Amino acid sequence: MAAILCVALFLKRCIVDNRSVMALLVFVQICVSLAIGFFFLGSTTALFSSIKMMFPLFVGFCFCDAKIGDYRRMLQIVTVTFYITLGGVFLSKYWAMPWVGFKYESFGAVREAGRLWWSFAEQRLTGFAADSTMAAYFILIAFVLTSIRRSVVWCLVLGGISAYAIRLTTNKTTMGVLIIYLVCLLVVRALPEENRLPTLRKLTLSSFAAILVPIVLIVLFTGVDLSPGHKGFFYSLQDRINNSWQLPFVYLSQLMPIGIITGCGIGCFNYPQQLFSNLHGYWVPVDNFYIGTYVMFGLPFVVYMWMVFRATAGITDVYKLSVIFVMNIFTITVLSYGPATGLLVIALGFSEVFSRRMTGALQGPRRVPAGEGTTLHGAAVGVARPVS
Repeated sequence: MAAILCVALFLKRCIVDNRSVMALLVFVQICVSLAIGFFFLGSTTALFSSIKMMFPLFVGFCFCDAKIGDYRRMLQIVTVTFYITLGGVFLSKYWAMPWVGFKYESFGAVREAGRLWWSFAEQRLTGFAADSTMAAYFILIAFVLTSIRRSVVWCLVLGGISAYAIRLTTNKTTMGVLIIYLVCLLVVRALPEENRLPTLRKLTLSSFAAILVPIVLIVLFTGVDLSPGHKGFFYSLQDRINNSWQLPFVYLSQLMPIGIITGCGIGCFNYPQQLFSNLHGYWVPVDNFYIGTYVMFGLPFVVYMWMVFRATAGITDVYKLSVIFVMNIFTITVLSYGPATGLLVIALGFSEVFSRRMTGALQGPRRVPAGEGTTLHGAAVGVARPVS
């Protein structure tokens, strides 16, 4: 319900107040892609599920002119969530949560809360989350947002504990990303104060190279048997190379060839297609955010990402830079449309493309009508407004 209000807030802040043409084009493209998705999936239920899926995007976009560090209460909630999630994972190692196996129906699909998964004879602990992937993700992103204001000692101690907790959830990708982030954090902290922000920005810009990783792996290792024993990290990677990252384009060329350029619409090769469409037989888990989003939006998404890359070069918010850096690496093997917080955090990092600064750089300075100079100047340099 709150996310629905953020759609209106996005329209007001980014399109009306900031007069961002990019924001208007993105909103129009989302509406067009919803229509294409309805045509492709042929299901009203899938359409409504797709609309619901996109709401977190607008929540993140509403932070376009915000400095995340100014939201002290929000960061306190994130910190509390971090500690609770850690505690939940360790608790679930010794005590079965009462809701494990609880099933409920949503939009006609049966879901199972806290389902017990086993990964190569290891139980995937979920803690207080619905599944182990969510638990690992919340530990990662909450640690990132909390560590920025903490000491090196705190980062080392809680970073080690977090890595072990994620290990208990058996999410190897998330654990690897956390370790990479922790190493980079220590490197940046070791630099002189004046070099820290430029170095973090360079690291963040470099992280966009992760978009090319699936393409390189597909070219080099398609058809190669990376894991003869059919288990472990390399078997999972092999499945992504041969199936997860390629099959959506194979199926799309059969079902809707033009979709390779226009996209097949919001919800395709995502959970709306899996749960609510007659095309569920063609669904495959697209374990990469950029591939999954391109499949839905097509070439317009490439243009948008180029503008995001340009905007990132001017970001001064350490929180946004850190979030983009982490999520670019994290989403190499994760679609990140679930939990909803995954898409929300990505949108938060990308929101700078709709900011007053970036809009001014792309569209030129706004002309100030006579008699409005003081008001507009005050709005341009004012403190970022909270979302709530």
